[in-house]
Amino acid sequence: MTQPIAIAVVGHTNVGKTSLLRTLTRQGSFGEVSARPGTTRHVERIDLRIDGQAAVRFFDTPGLEDAVALQHYLRSLPGEFANPVERVRNFLAGPEAHAAYEQEAKVLRTMLEVDAAVYVIDCRQDVLPKYRSEIELLCACARPVMPVLNFIAASAERADAWRALLAGFNLHVWMQFDAVAPFVGAERQLFQDLCVLLRARQAELQAVVAELERQGAARRAAAATLVARLLVHAAALRHPVPREALASPGGREQALAQFRDQLAEATQKCVQAVLGVYGFRSDEADVALQPWTSGRWQADLFHPQTLQDAGRKLGTGAAVGAAVGAVADVALAGLSLGAATALGAAVGGVASQGWSQVPRKLMHRLQGAEELSVEDAVLLALADSLVRLIAALERRGHAATQRLQIGAEAAEAGPLQELVRALSAARGFAPDGSVSLLAASPDARREALSGRVAAFLLRSLSEA
Repeated sequence: MTQPIAIAVVGHTNVGKTSLLRTLTRQGSFGEVSARPGTTRHVERIDLRIDGQAAVRFFDTPGLEDAVALQHYLRSLPGEFANPVERVRNFLAGPEAHAAYEQEAKVLRTMLEVDAAVYVIDCRQDVLPKYRSEIELLCACARPVMPVLNFIAASAERADAWRALLAGFNLHVWMQFDAVAPFVGAERQLFQDLCVLLRARQAELQAVVAELERQGAARRAAAATLVARLLVHAAALRHPVPREALASPGGREQALAQFRDQLAEATQKCVQAVLGVYGFRSDEADVALQPWTSGRWQADLFHPQTLQDAGRKLGTGAAVGAAVGAVADVALAGLSLGAATALGAAVGGVASQGWSQVPRKLMHRLQGAEELSVEDAVLLALADSLVRLIAALERRGHAATQRLQIGAEAAEAGPLQELVRALSAARGFAPDGSVSLLAASPDARREALSGRVAAFLLRSLSEA
C-alpha cells in the first residue's frame, strides 16, 4: 500500500498551525486552539483520508520559540559537516536537543522524517530577525518548504514584506490562506502548489484535489437537499386553531406564537443538520428569521369568487371533485393554481394533490376551526437566510471561534422567487409524520418537489 504523503506543519509559536489543520481536515476538535503561546507542546498527527485510506498525513508541531539562539548554537558546534543536514543531525543527537532546545528539536526531528513542510506565517506580525532564523533552520533540513501566509485577510499590507523575505531564501512558491475565513478554493490551491514541490507524488496530490472537489460538491448538494426538505415541510405546514380560541382575549396572538415556534423548531433542526454536513458544531451558528408576518388565514371554503377563480384557472373541463380539492387549497393556502402545481398529474381530480387534504380541511371547517399556514414572504426569507448560511459555511474555517450570525435581511426577487412559486405545489401535501423532517419522504411527489427545490438552491449558490 502506498504510504501517505507526510507533511509537517511548522512555524513560530501561535501563528495558527493547529487552526490551519482544523480547516484543511475539517475537524474542528483537533488539537487545542488558544491565544496563549505554546499551546501545542507535542507533535500530533492527523490524516486526510480518501475512501477510508490516509492520503495525506499532517504533523502538527510545537512552535519554534527561540530560533535565533538555536542558530547560534548550531554554528558553534565543533567539527566539520558536509552539509547543513549533518549539522542538524549532530544537534539532535546531543544533550541540548532534550534540554534548552527541546521544542525546536521536536520540529527539526519531524522535518527530517517528512516529504515536505508547510511553514505557517502570521501575516499580522512584522518581519523580524527571528523569522529569518526560523527559515534558515527549516531549510537546513533539506526538505521542500511551502510558506503559507496565514490570516492574510486581517493584514494584507504586510504580505509584500513577507514575500520579499521568502524570495531572499529562494522560497518563491507560497500561498495565501486564512484559517478562520479561507478563500474559496484555498485548500485546493495548497495541494496544487505542493505538486510543484513534490513532483514524485504529483498524481497522489492531484487525486486529493479531485477528492476535495467531489467532497465540496457533495456537501453543497446535501445541504441544499436538507434546506429543500425544510422548505417543502414549511410550505405544507398547517396549524388548526379552534374558533373559540380566536374569540378569547389574545387567542389569535397565542395561536400565531405557537405556529411560529413550530416552524422555528423545524428550522433549527435544519440549521444544525447543515452545520453537521460542513463539519461544524451544532451550536456554531445563529440564523435570525425574517420578522414574522400575520400568517395566512383560512378564507371561506366555498366562497363564490373562490370557486369562480378556481374554475377559470382549472378550465371548464375540470371535474367537480378536482375543483373542490383545489379550492380547499386556494382558500387555505392562497395557491396559485394550475394543472402542474395544485393538481399535479391529476386527471378528473381523483388523484389530485389537493384531494388528499379535503377530508381534513372539511373536518376543520365543520368543527369551526381555522388553519394557519406559512406565507410566501416567510418562505422567501427563510430560503434566503439558509442559502446565506450555506455560503457562509463554505467560507468559514474550522478554526473560527466566533459564533456565525446570519441576520434577517429583506430577500430580493430573483431565482428564489421562482423557488417560492415552485413551493406552491407543497400547499396540497398532507402532513407527513411518518418520517423525520429532514429524511427522504416515501411520498414520491413530495421527494420529487424537494429535488426540484434543491436544484433551485444549488443554482442560487452558484450564482452568489
